[in-house]
Amino acid sequence: MDKHESLKLIEKLSNANGVSGFEDEVVKLFSDAVQDLGKVTEDHMRNVYVERYGNRGNRPVVQLDAHSDEVGFMVQAIKPNGTLRFVTVGGWAAVNIPAHKVRVRNRDGVYIPAVISSTPPHFMTAEQRNRVPQIAEMSIDVGATSAEEVVQDFKIDVGAPVVPDVTFDYLEEKEVLLGKAFDNRIGTAAMIDILRELDGQDLDVDIVASLSAQEEVGDRGAQVTVRKIQPDLSIVLEGPPADDTFMPDYMIQTGMRRGPMLRDLDTSIIVNPRFQKYCLDTAKQHNIKAQRAVRTGGGNDGAVINLYQGAPTVVVGVPVRYAHTHYCYVAFEDYMSTVRLVTEILKSLDAEAIGKF
Repeated sequence: MDKHESLKLIEKLSNANGVSGFEDEVVKLFSDAVQDLGKVTEDHMRNVYVERYGNRGNRPVVQLDAHSDEVGFMVQAIKPNGTLRFVTVGGWAAVNIPAHKVRVRNRDGVYIPAVISSTPPHFMTAEQRNRVPQIAEMSIDVGATSAEEVVQDFKIDVGAPVVPDVTFDYLEEKEVLLGKAFDNRIGTAAMIDILRELDGQDLDVDIVASLSAQEEVGDRGAQVTVRKIQPDLSIVLEGPPADDTFMPDYMIQTGMRRGPMLRDLDTSIIVNPRFQKYCLDTAKQHNIKAQRAVRTGGGNDGAVINLYQGAPTVVVGVPVRYAHTHYCYVAFEDYMSTVRLVTEILKSLDAEAIGKF
């Protein structure tokens, strides 16, 4: 794996605008990156499929999945004073939203810089100062002074997508990535690097990669991709929320620099325990750090893939600190370990192994 190329890839994907339903920039970057690795097709939902060169048919099909979308917002209404009322797209905590920069897409496809605002402290009551404002009390300010200016000059309409305005950074001395949308651009990048690592290798399974849209709003893209691919097995690549900055040591299950997370359970899925063991044994065999997570919340594309024909499914994630906020951290060593582990798993799979899951 070329470290420099991987970092450039992650940077482009992180900086790309791609709130659920508007993943076009991410789709273009992904499709360009994999065009020499397989037959690439796209559907009208903006799901992308990559049928790996080297597939032969008449053998097990593995669906390698990541999702392209990020959490963001959408313009709900334009107020007379020129500010924008908005709703969330995907899971946000209200406390993480105010006083951050965002980008609002206008009808020409241009992203306009803006700020999420609430009542200035000078005008707050004592009660308002001591509570988090509700999302309905916040607004997006593009610098306009009237609704007419928003519509006519800024060319912003109701339904406009809004993304966090964050530029990727790499802390070279510590090999730490800082940026937005690592859930799930980090999984998207990992899927590309895995396909690159496998390019030209003779495998005992066929691989079809899916970049699924709209995961953050209910795994909607994966409900389409799984029916098209009809896999016998699936590995879902994710950017799960890290827990090492707020949990006691004994409860840390998705910590930075501890390797990829393999999730046993969340509110959407119980992964296939036999396939899970196979993956953990593979990690141990190749001296790759890995960690397991049992969650009382969360969900992922693996849920719908697992339910379709009962395809054994595992979820492998690169830990992301502060997922579903503007700013996220990822340790590059966790990324590399994830790519290596999934590559080794895919190289070792065959019909006999899959039959035991």
